[in-house]
Amino acid sequence: MTSKVEFHFDFGSPNTYYCHRLIPAIEQRTGVTFDYVPILLGGVFRATNNKSPMEAFAGIKNKSEYNALETQRFIKKHALSKFTFNPNFPVNTLHIMRGAICASDKGIAKEYIEAVYQCMWEQELNMADPEVIRSALLAANLPADELLAGSVEANVKQRLIENTEASVNRGTFGAPTFFVGDEMFFGKDRLRDVEEEIVAQLARS
Repeated sequence: MTSKVEFHFDFGSPNTYYCHRLIPAIEQRTGVTFDYVPILLGGVFRATNNKSPMEAFAGIKNKSEYNALETQRFIKKHALSKFTFNPNFPVNTLHIMRGAICASDKGIAKEYIEAVYQCMWEQELNMADPEVIRSALLAANLPADELLAGSVEANVKQRLIENTEASVNRGTFGAPTFFVGDEMFFGKDRLRDVEEEIVAQLARS
């Protein structure tokens, strides 16, 4: 059997949304389930002195335009027709990333992650606002009050910090980042490589 396959994500990155939409097909083809690991992208950037594409491409003639073109090609290629760019971007995802830790503890990580990705990148909601978060989770039939209460507990906060630090220590500098065993891959454009590595590890097992 292949080593653990991990998807290190932050809801604030649209590129992680694209990956989230394509991961199920890879899981179906390979028979391997991805382990979603919540990290805080802002913490990763601070630890690695990295910047978001919006900041990194600022002032570079044609770079942002090409990045937008490449993104549209990716969306079209994979028929990600429900995607809409969130008008509140960049969104502070601290509350919802802590919520992902709490949801995992309650055994509802899959449902929570799907609901929040829909809210962020299909419904254009401001998921930095606790009241918006609460309403969105209730609409998704999730225990909103329990999740919001749990997300402010000290151990939940600490575990998100630890996830982020551990991810950086393994080589992460942004999101989406994948680990297939000890092999690291960065970016939505590496999904084919991720799948090929899974298949290769399965063949060796």
